[in-house]
Amino acid sequence: MAKTNPGQFVRQVRQELAKVTWPSRKETGISTLMVFIMVFLAAIFFFVVDQILAWGVQLIFGLGG
Repeated sequence: MAKTNPGQFVRQVRQELAKVTWPSRKETGISTLMVFIMVFLAAIFFFVVDQILAWGVQLIFGLGG
């Protein structure tokens, strides 16, 4: 692979960055909100599953009373 000088590298990076389609402020906000909602729902789901499993272990083995 051929080596490039730092100036050429910076020019190539700028060319590639110009091709990127950046999300709008609204799209970023909506995506962030959706991530928080999904994290909240996953946390609730795993909490409920953990409580059910803990109840089952306590029922079967009589532990954790």
